[in-house]
Amino acid sequence: MSNDVFTRIEPKTHDLGDGFMVRRVLPHAQACSVGPFVFFDHMGPVDLPPGKGMDVRPHPHIGLATVTWLFDGCIRHRDSLGSDQEIHPGEVNWMTAGRGIVHSERTPDWKRDEGGRMHGIQTWVALPKADETVAPDFHHYATDQFPALELPGARLRLMAGSGWGAQSPVKVFAPTFFAEAHLQTGAELELPPEHEEHGVYVVEGELRFGEQRLDAFDMGVHRGPDAPKLQAVTPSTVILVGGAPLDGPRFVWWNFVASERSRIDQAGRDWKDGRFDTVPGDDEEFIPLPEK
Repeated sequence: MSNDVFTRIEPKTHDLGDGFMVRRVLPHAQACSVGPFVFFDHMGPVDLPPGKGMDVRPHPHIGLATVTWLFDGCIRHRDSLGSDQEIHPGEVNWMTAGRGIVHSERTPDWKRDEGGRMHGIQTWVALPKADETVAPDFHHYATDQFPALELPGARLRLMAGSGWGAQSPVKVFAPTFFAEAHLQTGAELELPPEHEEHGVYVVEGELRFGEQRLDAFDMGVHRGPDAPKLQAVTPSTVILVGGAPLDGPRFVWWNFVASERSRIDQAGRDWKDGRFDTVPGDDEEFIPLPEK
């Protein structure tokens, strides 16, 4: 008897103002994680008029790595390590929070002046227990650093981890895959069999995940050794995530992820009392600790 389990997730939608919609896919009551991915947001698409932009004020993280992937737009990342890096479509900002980091994400001034579309995916990857308190780190990867794969009826780009016989240069701490795929109508795609958990998020289009139908903004999650194939019903763009199951439960509260609740409590106290480092050049604002 197969132990495979399939879950279909419909995200919750939040309006952040000015028509900026965010679809929260993970965590979900039916799936707290997919492989090491414990958070998955689909932001936009939204067309921002000149003078408008995104402003995520400085805030802290522990116990995770943040990953940003854009389809449209531009974000300026700054953090307490002194990193100052714009990210554009096809590039990756991979920030390892480890024992603690602070960062901000804003629309650059030049982009704010001209306006334009903002559209992308933001995820958090939980670090293994042995790496939860590593030193914080930040790396930027350009488009041409990622494996680009051409399969029958499908084009893939592997942003992190391994799959389809390829390996991304991004440093990961546990078996992981994170990819974008463009599928033509009728195309079939096998998911990497070396991974035990697979998540398929439909950015646009419609496809079948085995016997299950997935529409735009749905995520299908498969747990087990034999993931079914994807088949595109219409031309589709999908984000593929997954990897090995987490090495134990995780507590997720606000911007913190940890295997022990005490670490989250301590991080909250440290942020409230000003013990985190500040972001050079962006230290006049911050997001206050919310009430639990």
